[in-house]
Amino acid sequence: MRFFLISDNVDTEVGMRLVGIDGVVVHEKDEFLIALEDALEDPEIAIILVTTKLVELAPNVISEIKLRESRKLIVEIPDRHGSSSIGEAIDRYVSEAIGVKL
Repeated sequence: MRFFLISDNVDTEVGMRLVGIDGVVVHEKDEFLIALEDALEDPEIAIILVTTKLVELAPNVISEIKLRESRKLIVEIPDRHGSSSIGEAIDRYVSEAIGVKL
């Protein structure tokens, strides 16, 4: 079981590689969805790290995968150019999941 990074930023990918996490850099939605599907199909990958900017390209796809996928964990991470509004993203995700605004 290992981590895998899907990033829109080379600096984030290099930093993760320094700590032993492999990954890819993509910039377009189509590239992101292909990389995500490849990571989901790899039985060795347990945790998929995705930068916030890429999650924002396909939030519905990410939400659907999180609901149906029981063996993979998708974690949204900020990169050095991203905002630090992860708490807001988590609130939004929970609100959508339970149908109640927090």
